[in-house]
Amino acid sequence: MKRIAVLNGPNLDRLGKREPETYGTETLADLEAGLRERFAEVEFQFHQSNHEGALVDIISKLADEGCDGIVFNPGAYSHTSIALRDAISGCQIPTIEVHISNIHARERFRHHSHTGTVSKGVITGLGLQGYHLATEALTR
Repeated sequence: MKRIAVLNGPNLDRLGKREPETYGTETLADLEAGLRERFAEVEFQFHQSNHEGALVDIISKLADEGCDGIVFNPGAYSHTSIALRDAISGCQIPTIEVHISNIHARERFRHHSHTGTVSKGVITGLGLQGYHLATEALTR
């Protein structure tokens, strides 16, 4: 059984309430239920934090526990965090970065992702379906 962690960064605890025209109306709980239903053979861990250091700590812990893959939406930290970039690079866990909205169709400062440069892949702009596609890629 594959062990996959789904990490969500800042403001993603507000899914379904924050800017529904951009992020949709489904919540993190909806996402988690959908992933568990579609990928019953996967042992999931779900984490969300608005704090950069907490996310770094989670990635380190996942590496120590032998996690098989990470689906990670670092939110705005993807554009600013060298610490998260280094955590992904150093953890030796295949990581796929996911963004609900298309970061390349938004403000210019969102066009570069530090964390994406060390991820196995990046899925952007496909809504919550991106998490499903990332999970499918990690289970193959």
